[in-house]
Amino acid sequence: MLMQGTEELAAAAAAGRALAAFSVYNLETTQAVVAAAERTGLPILIQAGSSAFAHAGRAPLAHIALEAATAASVPIGVHLDHCRDLEEIDASLALGYTSVMFDGSKLPFAENVAQTRAAVERAHAAGAWAEGELGGVPGDEDTSEAALAAAMTDPEEAARFVAETGVDVLAVAVGNVHGLAAGHPTRIDLDRLTEVAEACPVPLVLHGASGVDRDVLRAAAATGVVKFNVNTELRRAFFDALDRDLAADRDGYALARLLGSARADVADVAAEIAALLAGRPAEGSA
Repeated sequence: MLMQGTEELAAAAAAGRALAAFSVYNLETTQAVVAAAERTGLPILIQAGSSAFAHAGRAPLAHIALEAATAASVPIGVHLDHCRDLEEIDASLALGYTSVMFDGSKLPFAENVAQTRAAVERAHAAGAWAEGELGGVPGDEDTSEAALAAAMTDPEEAARFVAETGVDVLAVAVGNVHGLAAGHPTRIDLDRLTEVAEACPVPLVLHGASGVDRDVLRAAAATGVVKFNVNTELRRAFFDALDRDLAADRDGYALARLLGSARADVADVAAEIAALLAGRPAEGSA
């Protein structure tokens, strides 16, 4: 069923748990995320985002995600991630997206506020909720190259940003990076995260959750993070499955078997992460 409104986010925030938001690129990764939601019985967000449109096309990927979410037996939202274009937000909302993110983190504060506020107004008019971002989260959400943490989100500035934009959730920078940082572990500043959570009247979002210590993820959820973006761990599971099975399927060119195996492995990883963020073990995951 399609997740509408912010009820699931509010329930997670009240319980000190969080929703997993998984980036998808094609049919198989979308099906894997839905399978994880079905297996665990947990609400999940499919992130069919701006960067993936270059590969799959906006309308085709959106239709795959929305149809899969609607057919599911558990609440699944379809989220536009890392969008910097208000016209793309309009188009995604028209297709039926349940939430959108305007990423103005690279803009001056005043311009970020103005652009994000415009995105919020569009989302709310369409019955969707909106995410903004304040503070730089370095790296590329579509690769796993090394990145170092950038300037962290200032608590007072975050409170002002929320008040002036009306965002429903706020993505923050507290040491998190996109991808898997090579040579050094991702270090989340839980003290800074607590300060931002106490200053902000809305729940927080943490991008770059892949590779973060599981205990730290739990602590962040208890602190006030209600949505964790996960991308690299799913892509790694997909690639690992292809590496493992490609030689065996080469002679017969068994594409469906090859993709099906990768899809199953991605679903296992997604189920484990979703259950972790909900505060319980995954059921039936590998």
